[in-house]
Amino acid sequence: MPDTDLSAAGWLGASEAPPAAFALPGLVRDDFPVLQRHVNGHPLAYLDSANTSQKPRAVVEAMSNHLLFHNANVARAMHQLGAEASEAFEGGRAKVAAFIGARTEEVVFTKNASEALNLAAHTLGQHLAVGPGDEVVVSVMEHHSNIVPWQLLCQRTGATLRWFDITDDGRLDLDSAREQGLVNERTKVVSLTWVSNVLGTVNPVTELAEMAHAVGAVFVVDGSQAVPQMPVDVTTLGADLLAFTAHKMLGPTGLGVLWGRYDLLEQLPPFLGGGEMIEVVRMEGSTFARPPARFEAGTPPIAEVVALGAAVDYLTMLGMDRVAEHEHLITTYALEQLQRVEGLRILGPTEAVDRGGAISFTLTSSDGFDIHPHDVMQILDSRGVAVRGGHHCARPLHHRLGIQASSRASAYLYTAPDEVDALVEALDHTRDFFGGHSGGGR
Repeated sequence: MPDTDLSAAGWLGASEAPPAAFALPGLVRDDFPVLQRHVNGHPLAYLDSANTSQKPRAVVEAMSNHLLFHNANVARAMHQLGAEASEAFEGGRAKVAAFIGARTEEVVFTKNASEALNLAAHTLGQHLAVGPGDEVVVSVMEHHSNIVPWQLLCQRTGATLRWFDITDDGRLDLDSAREQGLVNERTKVVSLTWVSNVLGTVNPVTELAEMAHAVGAVFVVDGSQAVPQMPVDVTTLGADLLAFTAHKMLGPTGLGVLWGRYDLLEQLPPFLGGGEMIEVVRMEGSTFARPPARFEAGTPPIAEVVALGAAVDYLTMLGMDRVAEHEHLITTYALEQLQRVEGLRILGPTEAVDRGGAISFTLTSSDGFDIHPHDVMQILDSRGVAVRGGHHCARPLHHRLGIQASSRASAYLYTAPDEVDALVEALDHTRDFFGGHSGGGR
C-alpha cells in the first residue's frame, strides 16, 4: 500500500477533485524506490511506462512474502502450504475479476497479453470453423500481438485478413470502413486495440462492438494500454474477449489475463494440453475442465498472480478515476510542452481528447536533418530521461505513417510535471547536438 494514507489526505474516495493538479505523484512516488535513482548524474525521469510500469514496494513485498513463507503448488498439494498457495492464487483471480467487473470464473491467466490473444485466435478459429470466404478484421494501428495471431489463423484456414485504416489525425477511419463495408456478413472476428500504444488514440470500443455484433461477429479487445489507465467494466464494454497484461499495471512480468463472457468460454476448445486443464484422461481420449481451468495447463504463475492481486489492491486504493484523471492531466501537459519543441512532430492526436498517455514523435535537428529515434533515445538516456525508440511493435502503423520508427514518451500515475520538463530540455539539447555535428542526422 502507499506509504501515505490517501484516505487521510482528504480526497481519496471523496467526490471532489484532488486539492491540486498533479497531486497523485507526490502521494505515491516514495512507494517506487527506482524513481529515486540518478542516471549519469541526472535524476531519473522514467517515461517508458507504456512499455512496462514500475512496481511499488507493496507488489514486490507481496510476491517476496508468498515465495518465502507460502510457496507450494496449487490445486495439487493437500498440505497447509498447498492450501495457502491455492487460496492466494484464487484470491488474486477474484481481485482481478472485481477490478474489471467480471465473474471470477471468467478470468483466465496466461503468461502475457500476447498469449491471451493467441489463445483467442486459436480457439475462436476452431469454435467458429473459420475457413475460406470468412474474414477477420483488425486495424492498421494494432500491436503486432493483435496482428500476427490473426494472420496465422488466416494462413491456416484460408480466411482473409482485412483492416481499418486511420485518419490523418490518427483515429480509426470509421467513415471509410462503413462505406467499404469492412465489417460485413463474412466477418467472423473483429479484434481491435482499445488504446493505441503508439498514437495514444482511445478507440470507441462500445460502438465497434455494436458494429461487430450486428453481423454476428465475435469482438475481441486488446486492453493492454487501457486497463492500467482507466476504470473498466466488462459488463458495459461490449467486448466478448478482453486481453491485458500485468506488467503495465504495476504488476510483475510473465503474467497476462484473458477475460471472456462465460457462455463463450464454455464453448471454446482448449488451447494448450497438460495438467489441471483436464477432467478425465484415458489413452483413448480426454475430457476437459470447465473454464477457466480449461485454459490454464500446467503449473500457473502463482507468485505472479499474488503480486498482481497486490497491484490491483494498490490501484483500487488510489481509485481508477483518480488514475485516469492524472493520466489526462499529465498527457495534456506533455502535449502542450512537446509542441513547443522545434522540429518535433507528434504522431496521433495532439490534444488530450479520447487519448491515452503514450506520445510518439519524430524529431529533426536544428539544421533540418531527421534524427533517428535510437539516437534520440541514447542522448535522452545520457541525461537521465528514459523513453523508447523504434517501431514499438507496430511496424505496419509506422509504414502507414511513412516512417520507419519513432520515439515514444509515456507517463503513468507516478509521473510528475518536472519529468516532462526534463524531457523537453533533453530534446532541445538533442536538436542542438545533432545540428552542430555534420552528418549526425539520418
